[in-house]
Amino acid sequence: MRIHLICVGQRLPAWINEGYQEYAKRLPTTCQLELIEVPLRKRAKASNLAALQRLESEEILAKIKTGAYVIALDEHGPQWSSIQLSQQLARWLQHYPNVTLLVGGPEGLTQECLQRAQQQWSLSALTLPHQIVRIVVAEQLYRAWSWLNHHPYHRA
Repeated sequence: MRIHLICVGQRLPAWINEGYQEYAKRLPTTCQLELIEVPLRKRAKASNLAALQRLESEEILAKIKTGAYVIALDEHGPQWSSIQLSQQLARWLQHYPNVTLLVGGPEGLTQECLQRAQQQWSLSALTLPHQIVRIVVAEQLYRAWSWLNHHPYHRA
């Protein structure tokens, strides 16, 4: 299975990229995680945020591979425990060769992105900076894979 993580934001601090890479590289090729970045449009006081969000959303939607099972990361989606995520991952591994996770910019995802998704997922009730989400997702996917494969990383 290949998981595409489509995120708004490029040229992030090195520690963000290093954190993401640390967990993404731990996943085996049977559960490969690939980051696809969409440029974050420059925001200013006078910016039309809805228009910028719409442009970013169009780029996100254009990067979704045909036939992919799409999950939108959204604050209104269900929150999963690590064990529940591992159960989701097991289902994805069994049924979908291509899974795509969508992460919006500071304003989140548009209705078009949410409607394109077959599933939604909220990482937390906390508000997280969108740049950090890629690290959290990569770590949690590795944790879920570890649990499924009886690897000692997950110790619950």
